[in-house]
Amino acid sequence: MRQDSSKLDLTGTGYCASFNFRRTARAVTQLYDAALQKSGLRSTQFAILVGIVKKQPVSISTLAETLTIDQTTLTRSLRLLKKESLITISERSTMRQRFVEATPKGERALARCLPLWRKAHKEFVASIGGEYWTNLRNELEKLAHVAVRLEELKKDSAASVNVHS
Repeated sequence: MRQDSSKLDLTGTGYCASFNFRRTARAVTQLYDAALQKSGLRSTQFAILVGIVKKQPVSISTLAETLTIDQTTLTRSLRLLKKESLITISERSTMRQRFVEATPKGERALARCLPLWRKAHKEFVASIGGEYWTNLRNELEKLAHVAVRLEELKKDSAASVNVHS
């Protein structure tokens, strides 16, 4: 099989931020999923439950913003957690928002996960170094804010173009 079977110029694609972040995120997610396997929760469910418990009752829009996830994807994940009776989702309030809370069963599931998560996290941080992790985490936070800001600017620009069309 030929390595260069395409005429496409793919120069620079290996430096793509999206590709590299997604690849790293998949690897880290697999690590944490394996660590949490005994609990019956995946790392994505764990992260959502943590986000809920830290701010409950929390509106779906606030939770989506906190987790930097679009509301459609979050709503799909929340439906699964609700089906397992780990959370409750309120009816729409007068402000047309729905609020999420962990059920006692959800809090017990989270309690089962925490020791497993702490062990995996401790091993992960130990393998790369605590100071390195702290610096990397701070940089990742900055990059997340940059990406969100750029997306908001594009939306504002598109809205402005549509208004003037």
